[in-house]
Amino acid sequence: MNMNEPAQFDTEGLRGEMLLDEPMSRHVSWRAGGVARRVYQPADLADLQVFLQQTPADEPLLAVGLGSNLLVRDGGFRGTVLLMVGALTELRMEDGEIYAQAGVPGAKLARFAAGNKLCGAEFFVGIPGTLGGMLAMNAGCYGSETWGAVQRVQVLTRSGTLIERTPQEYDIGYRHVALKQQSDELFVGAWLRFGEGDVEAAKREIKALMEKRSASQPLQMPNAGSVFRNPQGEHAAKLIEGCGLKGKRIGGAQVSEKHANFIVNAGGATAADIEALIVEVQTTVQQQTGINLHPEVQIVGESDK
Repeated sequence: MNMNEPAQFDTEGLRGEMLLDEPMSRHVSWRAGGVARRVYQPADLADLQVFLQQTPADEPLLAVGLGSNLLVRDGGFRGTVLLMVGALTELRMEDGEIYAQAGVPGAKLARFAAGNKLCGAEFFVGIPGTLGGMLAMNAGCYGSETWGAVQRVQVLTRSGTLIERTPQEYDIGYRHVALKQQSDELFVGAWLRFGEGDVEAAKREIKALMEKRSASQPLQMPNAGSVFRNPQGEHAAKLIEGCGLKGKRIGGAQVSEKHANFIVNAGGATAADIEALIVEVQTTVQQQTGINLHPEVQIVGESDK
């Protein structure tokens, strides 16, 4: 299906790159899925503001970082994808805090903090995404969560207005973040505070966490990180493994033999294969344990081509 339609918004003054009918398999870590009608990579934050000011309010928008927590169905996304990686990349020290924009990867943030003699950001190296996505879902690992360090966030409204907000304006929980007042906004940056500490110890911790991640996760195969949230008092991986699902396969999608809470593209997987396997795992675990697993991954788009 050709998803391209005549542009409905003014592109005058934009400095970024617009792609039409772009395969999202190029932009998600599962390396599967359909095309997006439009993909726009802004030149910087100011360019993104202009883009939003010139975009119709009813145009569906999807912000994407490294695409590590995302599945675009095979029928594609009938809207505009905003690529934050390579665009919103500013990272600096500001009055003792780290200011980072939404396109900054977790590993880069962790190393930047350590390089500035700050401790407590090491866990970010274990999150395979960018700050925008981490803010949106309160991503975490190794006992720490993103919003534990957040002092303020920077958001853009659909009309392109730049606003600063505090954590008190959000309901924040495990893999959950919601603005208390209704508003359609994008996270574009944040100010994070960490304690001072031993920079060499922080660097050793980063190295150890990277080695742990490499040893325990199927990083050599296309995956989206952890697929399911951990139920309270339980570990999703143990539940899935306990139900005999390690290695379970539908088409090219497979429950990882290395880590049961990972689904990998074992070769030629479609988005439909991956989604069907997610449902199969949920159904089996519910039937055998009575526990409902809730996906961490965001699933968007149309099922049919």
